[in-house]
Amino acid sequence: MAELPSLIEDLALMLVVAGVVTLIFKKLKQPLVLGYIVAGFLVSPHMPYTASVVDTENIHLWADIGVMFLLFSLGLDFSFKKILKMGASPIISTCTIIFCMSMLGVCVGYSFGWEKMDCIFLGGMLAMSSTTIIYKAFDDLGLRQQQFAGMVMSVLILEDILAIVMMVMLSAIASGNNPDGGQMLGSVMKIGFFLVLWLIVGIFAIPLFLRSVRRLINNEVLLVVALGLCCAMAVFSTKVGFSSAFGAFIMGSILAETIEAERIERLVEPVKNLFGAIFFVSVGMLVDPKILVEYAVPILCLVMTILLGQAVFGTFSFMLGGESLKSAMRCGFSMAQIGEFSFIIASLGLSLGVISDFLYPVVVAVSVITTFLTPYMIRLATPAYSHLEHRLPNKLIQSLNRLTINSTHTQEQSNWKKLLSQMTTYTLIYSILSSATIAVMFTFVLPFTRKLLPGWELHWYANAITGLLTVILISPFLRAMLMKKNHSEEFKALWAESHRNHLPLLFTILVRMVIAIAFIFYICNYLSRFSSALMITIGVVVVLLIIFSRTVKMRSITLERLFVQNLRSRDIQAQVNGRKRPLYEGKLLDRDIHIADFQVPFNSQWMGQTLKQLNLGQKYGVHISSILRGGCRINIPDGDYIVFPGDVLQAIGSDEQFTGFRQALEKEVLGEDVDIEKREMKLRQLVIGEDSPFVGKSLIESGIRDIYSCMVVGLEEGKENLSSYKPTRKFKVGDIIWVVGEREALDALTANH
Repeated sequence: MAELPSLIEDLALMLVVAGVVTLIFKKLKQPLVLGYIVAGFLVSPHMPYTASVVDTENIHLWADIGVMFLLFSLGLDFSFKKILKMGASPIISTCTIIFCMSMLGVCVGYSFGWEKMDCIFLGGMLAMSSTTIIYKAFDDLGLRQQQFAGMVMSVLILEDILAIVMMVMLSAIASGNNPDGGQMLGSVMKIGFFLVLWLIVGIFAIPLFLRSVRRLINNEVLLVVALGLCCAMAVFSTKVGFSSAFGAFIMGSILAETIEAERIERLVEPVKNLFGAIFFVSVGMLVDPKILVEYAVPILCLVMTILLGQAVFGTFSFMLGGESLKSAMRCGFSMAQIGEFSFIIASLGLSLGVISDFLYPVVVAVSVITTFLTPYMIRLATPAYSHLEHRLPNKLIQSLNRLTINSTHTQEQSNWKKLLSQMTTYTLIYSILSSATIAVMFTFVLPFTRKLLPGWELHWYANAITGLLTVILISPFLRAMLMKKNHSEEFKALWAESHRNHLPLLFTILVRMVIAIAFIFYICNYLSRFSSALMITIGVVVVLLIIFSRTVKMRSITLERLFVQNLRSRDIQAQVNGRKRPLYEGKLLDRDIHIADFQVPFNSQWMGQTLKQLNLGQKYGVHISSILRGGCRINIPDGDYIVFPGDVLQAIGSDEQFTGFRQALEKEVLGEDVDIEKREMKLRQLVIGEDSPFVGKSLIESGIRDIYSCMVVGLEEGKENLSSYKPTRKFKVGDIIWVVGEREALDALTANH
């Protein structure tokens, strides 16, 4: 009999132990991530008293796949449009937190005399709070619908994005012996170039592909296609010098803008859970008890660094973002832990061979401790604010709150600021697209045409054909770069406002024209030996032809409209299905009033009752503005609307009102049936005897349904089928009836009939 490969045996051991441990952690209401880590610790080679994993190399390979799918799922739940709509507040808070905590981590590492790369990677690990753990803590504490929780989740999303960028930066630092500022700037520009390029090309091409095959795709095919795209982008990402995780995240964020995003997310979740579990178990396998004992003091110091650092710098960062002192403290205290991204950064350091072996188990131990302390830190925020409120002068607190509250209501940007920012954005995007097109043409098409037209004489024809095709391909991009915003409301307003604006406005057009000419000049210079003056002249003529060409104009408009349609497809679906939030969200006058969604449980005692009967406004102070039901939105429902299980109630209220409302919604449910095994329905035959109390009574008068909770399903009259029993028929001696009911009810009926 053939033996099983060691990988199968290892997976069996890991998953069985992980299943048992996570059941225990679920019972203790602890995050499952910690359960996976403990399971990995139990099956690791460092535990002499338990069975251990043999083939650790293959397990780490599966763990790398887990990281890729984790980040792919994160990308599916992310939208760049959401980040743009957040405004500057969460961006300011996120950047401040990451900078402060990274510097704090580096300083702590240097204080222990650790190596330079250990300190740099430690700073990156301490800067990353755990989205999974914080979301779970908010859910367990019933705080997810509160306003400060929304701000925290926005910052966590941005942290996850910057963590991807940080991983690329750390890889660049690790690859060089001593990278200078120029190399770092080059790495940042490379990240930005490929990020913009992949997003634009992906959002343009992938929705078109999915739309063309939408009728052919079922769940199985969609899962395979989605994972195939994820792996393809991961491979492409590694080819250009980034990590596979970065590519997987980008593909997830591209698919997040498609109509199929939610469906893909549901299909991918089991795959993500499986490989994610293997990754976190592999994290636990790296924990060495000897190292934990040896580095007990650094572990405790790092725990205090995270708790105090997030409490102080986190609060400060959220205040810079526009939160009041109380809200900022609740936000800062909530982020006092590290989690999955810290493990991913540590795994990156180990794979690159630039960090010491002790750092990984130390970070895991710190994560476990801070995770256990997370709920207590969240609860501690309000008492800490009350204590601080009694110690600080009232005028100081009022001035801080007034400053932060006013900072959130910024005035409308000036026309100049709007115009220049939009022109810069469009110029950057279309320059990247033009550069990428030229690079593809010169890398692939030019060698191909030269092979088709060999020889020195035909060499110039190959160059000319490639150059002409390249100019044709980039012409819509150059035209959009030149003409976008030249007829905008801001441009017209500034032109009409003052004659002094005419020259600067014309200068913006001239600058963009020079950039467009530079692209044509580069193509000519690469493919020919013309003089500079001639190439500049050719560039000017080509740009003028592009501007006045109606064909190029139509191509440019068509491409842009198609891209915008793809970008808005998910929003259009949300509007059609009634799931898009109202536009007035975030514009309520009172700072404490906001909107939150609450789903009615399927075993809720509220089901079947009208809003008037529930009287939610009087009881809890909340107002139901909309009901989302079956893909439809019911706006401003009146008191006669009935609440159904699964309804999503969109409510307006304060954090305190939402707390009471949520507690009532979760508490007022039908209890679980603990004796469900006794509720089995039985079919039993009964014969009406002379002494039966049912003789001479009709079915209604007998009380078989009302008193005994049983039901007569038929009368046996010697026929092949049972006869239906009419409610008005009187029972007679010798009648044979068939009754359905629970065992105890049938026993009671049998004993009394």
